[in-house]
Amino acid sequence: MSGMTITEKIIARASKRERVRPGEIVNADVDMSMTHARLGNMFFRTFKKLGLKVWDPEKMVVLWDHQIPTNSTNTANLAFELERFAKEYGIRHFYYGDGVCHQVMLEKGHVRPGDIVVGTDSHSCSYGAYGALATGIGSTELVWVASKGSIWLKVPKSLKYVVTGMLQPGVMAKDLILDIIGRIGIDGASYMAMEFQGPVVEQMDLDERMTLCNMAVEADAKNGIVAPDQKVYDALKGMGVSNYQPVFSDLDAEYHKVFEMDVSRLEPTLSAPDNPGNTKKVGELEGIPFNRAVLGTCTGGKIHDLRAAAQVLKGRRIHPDVHLVVVPATQEVFLKAEEEGLIRQFIEAGAVWCNPSCGPCGGMHMGVLGKDDVCLSASPRNFTGRMGDPNAKIYLASPATVAASAIEGKITDPRKFLGGKGK
Repeated sequence: MSGMTITEKIIARASKRERVRPGEIVNADVDMSMTHARLGNMFFRTFKKLGLKVWDPEKMVVLWDHQIPTNSTNTANLAFELERFAKEYGIRHFYYGDGVCHQVMLEKGHVRPGDIVVGTDSHSCSYGAYGALATGIGSTELVWVASKGSIWLKVPKSLKYVVTGMLQPGVMAKDLILDIIGRIGIDGASYMAMEFQGPVVEQMDLDERMTLCNMAVEADAKNGIVAPDQKVYDALKGMGVSNYQPVFSDLDAEYHKVFEMDVSRLEPTLSAPDNPGNTKKVGELEGIPFNRAVLGTCTGGKIHDLRAAAQVLKGRRIHPDVHLVVVPATQEVFLKAEEEGLIRQFIEAGAVWCNPSCGPCGGMHMGVLGKDDVCLSASPRNFTGRMGDPNAKIYLASPATVAASAIEGKITDPRKFLGGKGK
């Protein structure tokens, strides 16, 4: 009998079974849940109306991260209501203004290898970077999870990506995941687990692994996941987290499909309007002008992202026709950027530095796009109207590509500034 994948093993343990197979439906214990912003209010109102009790307040995290600072009386009232709900139900893990929920979840030690983690945000699959099975759920489904401590899951099929070779300078995890999504399509991994393996993934910074797992959902995956290693253990040790049980795929595990990718020749990649699967090599669209740029959100505001962009911007100025907004993912990232002199570097290059939040990504707060804007963003989505006016055009790219293009005022290959193409 063949073995199991890491995703199957996590589900088996959580459902108290020796083994599970794709397609089976099980009732699995949940280790941690997360809700945030307006979806949190929707959850709590329903929860209270039904007169339910939280199964374990220590296993729930509540955040307000989208509109920080609040930008209207309505938003302020919603944020106050969410905090009141958290206190009422004894949930002490409440964060206001700490930053993007996904980064906060990892920084604060709320995700451990081998866990099942759910959140009322589709990009909750980000936590797979720490070897957890993490997925997004709706606010109504969280009502069941929060009251019972479990969730009904269909065991997903698994796709394995074995990544070999060596990424060129200026080519990042964002380029890799966009390339994958472009190849399989925005429904190419529908209700499947995307498991990332191989020496390139092993060498990646945890921030980069988070980007891979984060955007698995853009291929309609159930979850993205990377097996935990010493980098994860060291990060958890730094947070004082030691109680966890990592699991790993068996060598004879069965996968729906296996993809072997040598990324040595992978070029900087972007998504053209209006969905993440509309991918092109930067060279195909090089020279297209734009006027707005964003470095931030859960795929572009981590410290690794800011360092990559700063490396490209060093000693250079942003094009006068481009307005670059930089939004660090969390307060912790903000402080690291300050310690490393990155804030001064971005400001001196002509960027606008903002406080930690989801920023322009959801089109609800700072940096909202107008009808004639063309934006190059390090964020995870570019659907019509995502960042503001539905007539605005949004291109997705890596932090390095955003920085290089902001210098030129047009889509530009970052390798040009890093000793590679065009140097």
